[in-house]
Amino acid sequence: MIIYSWNVNGYRAVLKKDFRDWLDGCGGDVVMLQETKVEPDQLDPEEREPDSFSNHYWNWSKKKKGYSGVACFTNPEPLSWDTGLSDGRFRDEGRVLHLEYPDFHLFNIYFPNGQMSDERLDFKMGFYDTFLEHAQTLRKTKPIVVGGDFNTAHREIDLKNPKANSERSGFLPVERAWIDKFIEHGYVDTFRLFEDGPHHYSWWSYRFNARKNNAGWRIDYFFVSEELKDKVVRAWIEPDVLGSDHCPIGVEIDV
Repeated sequence: MIIYSWNVNGYRAVLKKDFRDWLDGCGGDVVMLQETKVEPDQLDPEEREPDSFSNHYWNWSKKKKGYSGVACFTNPEPLSWDTGLSDGRFRDEGRVLHLEYPDFHLFNIYFPNGQMSDERLDFKMGFYDTFLEHAQTLRKTKPIVVGGDFNTAHREIDLKNPKANSERSGFLPVERAWIDKFIEHGYVDTFRLFEDGPHHYSWWSYRFNARKNNAGWRIDYFFVSEELKDKVVRAWIEPDVLGSDHCPIGVEIDV
């Protein structure tokens, strides 16, 4: 199964930037989008349910219009699907889609950004912990795959200017420590199974010609629980695909 994840930074915006050409040609069995910023009824039928995929799932922010949101387009139909975590605090912003397949639970998540305030950083850390607890519960039944925008660069190798950003949310010690904890619980960063070198990023600021200069951050990931590690065929980043300040990432899992 080939799975893609892409923070599109506005679904309606990316539709105007050759998104459909990429979507129809990417070869993905599942395409997971984050930061869609739209409610399905604001879209034309073909935008809402692109015909290159058989199944279409949306979760959008009930709290603030034009904010957050995730979507999944799939060809293999899941056994079941739902839109949230167990804790009601983290259900209203439309950040989660969970699809259950025969071989694993698949999560598409747009994790919160903590830059706005201490309150939002606390919200982000609470979301992280609630997700980990939820994943660990579901993992008792079958393995976990989670992809999306984690909004944290894990190690210095994962961003261009680590020292300059060491006090900025997205690279704070407490955020990086959570990813360490996630890994210690038995989750594997699939990209690092195949590439241990620097200069591989998935997000670039729109300012200062950051993308042209490849001054980016790797904050989009696919993790699998370690019982799936040997089933990961490849994992990659597509930095040449434009249309958002993020680029698509992919993983292929032998099912």
